[in-house]
Amino acid sequence: MKILYVTGCLGFIGSYFTRKALDRGWYVYGVDKQTYAASDECLMEFLSYNNFTFLKEDIKNLKHLYDCDYVVNFAAESHVDNSIVNSDEFINSNILGVKNLLDLVRFKNKNAGSRPVFFQISTDEVYGDLDTGYHKESDLLKPSNPYSASKAAADMLITAWARTYELDYVMLRPTNNYGIGQYPEKLIPIAVKSLKRGRKISLHNQGTPIRNWLHADDTAEAAILLIEKGSKNEIFNVAGGYEQTNADTVRKILHHYHGEEVRLSDFVNPSDERDGQDMRYALDDSKLRALGWAPKKNFDEEIVKIVDYYKDNFIW
Repeated sequence: MKILYVTGCLGFIGSYFTRKALDRGWYVYGVDKQTYAASDECLMEFLSYNNFTFLKEDIKNLKHLYDCDYVVNFAAESHVDNSIVNSDEFINSNILGVKNLLDLVRFKNKNAGSRPVFFQISTDEVYGDLDTGYHKESDLLKPSNPYSASKAAADMLITAWARTYELDYVMLRPTNNYGIGQYPEKLIPIAVKSLKRGRKISLHNQGTPIRNWLHADDTAEAAILLIEKGSKNEIFNVAGGYEQTNADTVRKILHHYHGEEVRLSDFVNPSDERDGQDMRYALDDSKLRALGWAPKKNFDEEIVKIVDYYKDNFIW
């Protein structure tokens, strides 16, 4: 039986991973400070498992690790707009929090074989944007905004701690995640919420930025696979393969919400350019696919399920 610390276990992607780990019979110490984006419903669900223990704590303040095999870090402040307004929490969680976790791992007794592997959930945004082609794991990090800079800083701390203190790590860099359960500050849920409330959908940069969509379930499966394969001291990109402009994503939401083609301009409020806006993300994830991973979720099918779900369920 594997024993894991899963930080950010009540967050969007973290909850998908936690559920899969519990269903495999792995023991999970779930750590979450329960910010505005945490799911109380997920906590009630996870507490029904006898292989789950919950620790309400900020990763920056965590003082001790019980013996475990992995520390899987999903905990992060992740909304770019919030980081532009005030980056303090992004520095605290995404950098100082990671530094604290790394030190907790470092101080475990290496000779006794009790040091866990540090598994970091990073982001495609650490590479910055590109006009054509795809970023590889070896590419230079060129973050464009406070959020992506904080994640890039964490990635560099991890590789430095690995070299200096001989920590084992795995790093996963996913593209834009989507799925049911995402807090409505991200494009898809906030678009549906706006439609339900009769408000126009705000689109940065006229909806021209291009994103590569990856379902949170597929991201969680990638992390599970890397743990099962025992991968260590490597970085893996993971991409969903559904690349489109934000305007096209909203068109699909509108089409299903209304059941017919409608004019985008009638429902969208093109906002000003966002500071630090990346225009296109795209990843080469052939390294991960060579291990047997491939996305199972189809964006055009899943967007229908998401719109239907939020039409019938309140979005907080």
